[in-house]
Amino acid sequence: MNNKDKETFFSILRLIRKNPYLSQRKMASDLNLSLGKLNYCMRALKNKGFLKIENFRNNKNKFNYIYLLTPKGISHKTQLTLSFLKRMSVEYDQLKKELEETKKTKKR
Repeated sequence: MNNKDKETFFSILRLIRKNPYLSQRKMASDLNLSLGKLNYCMRALKNKGFLKIENFRNNKNKFNYIYLLTPKGISHKTQLTLSFLKRMSVEYDQLKKELEETKKTKKR
């Protein structure tokens, strides 16, 4: 899985954690993903055991679902968070170093 996929999965898990009642259409819009891409990712998360999808059986509108992170999903989200923070820290250090080098070059 590449970093972009990890970030997409992280964003989905994070959004679901905040609001498990959002529709897939709303999630796709909020995450700037196509509905098909979101659906594909959510199925992958469900198949990996990170996400549980339930519909409201007694509701007349069968399009209402709740999305719940499983304990495995919460653990995976935590791992993705740590991985993301490490990548951002490395990127920050690299940018800081480039900025310092640029300042040195301008002083000459």
